[in-house]
Amino acid sequence: MVAKVRRVLGTRAVGHAGTLDPFATGLLVVLVGRATRLARFVEATAKRYDAVVRFGTATDTDDATGSAVAVQQPGAWPDEAMIDGALASLTGRIEQRPPAYSAKHVAGERSHRLAREGVIVDLPPVPVVVHRLERRKWSPPDLELEAMVGRGTYLRAIARDLGERLGIPAHCLALRRTRVGPFEVARAIGPEAVSGDDILPAATMVSHLPHEMVDERGVRELGFGRPVPRTLAEPGPAALVASDGRLVAIGEAADAQWRPVVVLEPAP
Repeated sequence: MVAKVRRVLGTRAVGHAGTLDPFATGLLVVLVGRATRLARFVEATAKRYDAVVRFGTATDTDDATGSAVAVQQPGAWPDEAMIDGALASLTGRIEQRPPAYSAKHVAGERSHRLAREGVIVDLPPVPVVVHRLERRKWSPPDLELEAMVGRGTYLRAIARDLGERLGIPAHCLALRRTRVGPFEVARAIGPEAVSGDDILPAATMVSHLPHEMVDERGVRELGFGRPVPRTLAEPGPAALVASDGRLVAIGEAADAQWRPVVVLEPAP
């Protein structure tokens, strides 16, 4: 995806804010130029997914691309109340074990590379935030759900863990990302159709952050990497914008000042 946008726009300064699993579809936020420095702030926003969980089979990848590792057809399928209870148990701040086939590092190697080489990978649980898991349709063996999750949350792992909660092996059959922060897939543009006119102002990427306006002197000071006075109570990060609304820098609170951690307009 990034390579296609680079080719279309004729620049190598292109990045993205959060990968999609190979089997998944949907929204990918692409950053261009100096806005690539904002990737971590976009990645920190909540993401919304439509997912289908298939019960009866668990796979080594926790999705439909893997090989079956457990197969079980229950005598009776869980009812909707049981499904909702299992979803509720996986909502909030939880500890989640990432899939073995993931981008997590193990001794300097990507977990998925080790797994494909036959190395047994047992990743430790990590804290994640699951804002919402909503049942849309339960038609055994498939559960359609909508999920709103925080950074680093794997929907494949949620599918696997739902199966464990209900005593039936399960995997993620289909996954589509529909929202990243303020960005909706309905407004997305295919990489081949992108043009320079489609590039949004950098400030759009951090519209979820507190904003503080700085005067022209402040713009210059930030351009040199120097702190500027702070009036907002929030500790940051905060978007520091000029009077015309353009994003100048991202600041972190340091006493009564904003200390720039990302500068988009270096001083000439």
